[in-house]
Amino acid sequence: MNSQKVQKNQCDMKTDLNLLLECLKYQMDCPLSQKEALITIYSICQQNSEASEYFREIGGLMFINDLAKSSVHCIVKEAALFTLGIIIESNVYCQQTLCTSALFEDLILFLIKKDSGVNLKRMSVYVILVLVSNNKDGQTYVRDTGCISLLLQLFRTTLSTSEKNLSDENMDPCYQLWSSVCSTLCACVNNPQNEDNQNICCSVFPYAKECLESCTKPEIVRPICSFLGLTVANNSYVQKYFFTIGGLDTLAKVLLELMHDSCVSHSSMKLAVVVTKTLDACIANNSAMGVVLAKYHTVSELLKLLSNETLSTGEKISIILTIGHCTEVCEENQCELLQNNGLPLMIQILTECQDEELIKAATFVLQNCKQMTEQLSLKLHDNSLNVNNAEELDAQVRKRCLQDYWKKAKEILHRINSIEKEHNEERVQGEIFVDESYVASSEALKSHEVNPADPRKCTERTHKDVCCPQLTSKLNNKVLAPTSAPQKNETVNTMDAASTRQTEQRNIPCSVTELQTDSVPPSHNINGKTACGNNWSGLQAGEQLFKQPAETVRNMKQTCTSDQHSFCSEKTERVKSTSAASSSHKMADLRCLGCTAGGLSLNSKTFTKMLQSCLHRCEHHRVILEAEERYRGELRRVAAGNSSRSATHQKMLLAPVKKDRLHKEMPTFRSKKDSFQSK
Repeated sequence: MNSQKVQKNQCDMKTDLNLLLECLKYQMDCPLSQKEALITIYSICQQNSEASEYFREIGGLMFINDLAKSSVHCIVKEAALFTLGIIIESNVYCQQTLCTSALFEDLILFLIKKDSGVNLKRMSVYVILVLVSNNKDGQTYVRDTGCISLLLQLFRTTLSTSEKNLSDENMDPCYQLWSSVCSTLCACVNNPQNEDNQNICCSVFPYAKECLESCTKPEIVRPICSFLGLTVANNSYVQKYFFTIGGLDTLAKVLLELMHDSCVSHSSMKLAVVVTKTLDACIANNSAMGVVLAKYHTVSELLKLLSNETLSTGEKISIILTIGHCTEVCEENQCELLQNNGLPLMIQILTECQDEELIKAATFVLQNCKQMTEQLSLKLHDNSLNVNNAEELDAQVRKRCLQDYWKKAKEILHRINSIEKEHNEERVQGEIFVDESYVASSEALKSHEVNPADPRKCTERTHKDVCCPQLTSKLNNKVLAPTSAPQKNETVNTMDAASTRQTEQRNIPCSVTELQTDSVPPSHNINGKTACGNNWSGLQAGEQLFKQPAETVRNMKQTCTSDQHSFCSEKTERVKSTSAASSSHKMADLRCLGCTAGGLSLNSKTFTKMLQSCLHRCEHHRVILEAEERYRGELRRVAAGNSSRSATHQKMLLAPVKKDRLHKEMPTFRSKKDSFQSK
């Protein structure tokens, strides 16, 4: 059904065109009838390639062409030319058929005749437009026949000064003729690009510049900017010529004026985008010419325009490309881009936008500014802008602010790198220490395993752990070595421990009491080989790290009351500060064992022991030894925490003792204790 309907419509169309052509032929003495027939023909052929092609096949195209040349009636000429334009625009074969030098010469006659009205000239320009559009041969004919020169003359002379300030462009025929001429000139130089026609059309640039300076209405600015942009596109010679006549200055001023009006007028903002595209075309192949735009702060104005939320993606791309060409080789524009937060804006576009073309445009700007940070830091005080004194002073202040900004940025980056480096080192050292402490504690447990059946050995180990706790002083944040250690053959009486501690506490020096700032961890009170083994390994670690003093204090108290602890701590702090101050003044210039052992083969372990055995150390080695003691104290504290967690875990795994069994074993334990004490 659909195919039959289509065939029926085609048949009806062909029948109508045949009848209309016959009407044109037999109504030569009736111009109104011919005009009506022509209007009906172009309504059928408009945007209908098949109808236009059929009308060409039946000879209707050439008949209308002859009618336009031979008719003496102006209305018939105008209708015939307009119908020709519609058919040529709808079908490329019709365009090729009529694209001849003879037709261009006939159109030139219509344009130069004095009796030709504005509408007839307008229809003639329209036919030229459709002949050269997307047609290289038409662009060649329009140049060879001199038609392009006539179009340039119409561009200069059609609009008068009063007509530039028109109120309603749709009602003014001269403006519509001038607008058609602008569109035709654009087609003569573009798509495909025709450099010869571009070089010819640049002769009217001074007039276009004057029009922009005298009027900034959209009806004037938009056609001129389109013509300028297509004429200078990809043509270095034409771009340089436009630069030499001050065209870039004029466009920059127009953009500045439109940006001031864009706050209250949406049309001004849209027109500013058109001017931006023209600016980009003028400097695309000669980015060095963009330096003239710096004195008008064009980059900052473009950044303001880019921040408008009503812009389409295509408009944003045009603005970003213009910024890229402005900042490609011009350091002043690069500096202005930085000062107006242009780089963060480009980075934001890269991260948030999904359009590939927009991302490429933003990347282009960032690549242009890749090396400008180094150049600005070296040449920031050497560059000077050709502006008046007030503007120059303001530029210098901005440069200083920019230099301070980069210094702060470098300092922040350095601090971040340092923190990351320290964090990585601490993490690596922590992992190494955990592995080493675990291995050391395991070996200590194996080598010093205690038999729970031997109460004497277990008690002796427990006594050593109680008497030599490795604690950290809360007053000076230093790890202190215990000042006394029990002998191996010494025996502890567990039943009289309380009385013994009360008796000997009066004789304990302050330095010993200071060690007991905290109570012994709960893991020391667990019976069995785990508690004894862990504490014994901690004691051996302490003996390896610190040298034991000659004086020995026996049966130290396990815990100290808070009053005694605070008194002894203050006492010890004053003694330490006094002795440290006096020794630092006396021994600052003396040479210790560490200074005289330069030729010996030492490692970190033997060198530390040698420094600990030295009574008078120099200031340098004293600081080194204190730092090492603080570091090893932190290691021991972590090791003690690991041992405590291991002991607690094992305690949880012990089987509970039944109550009746405990009563049975108590007499046996007491008898063994009495025999142990008698020995």
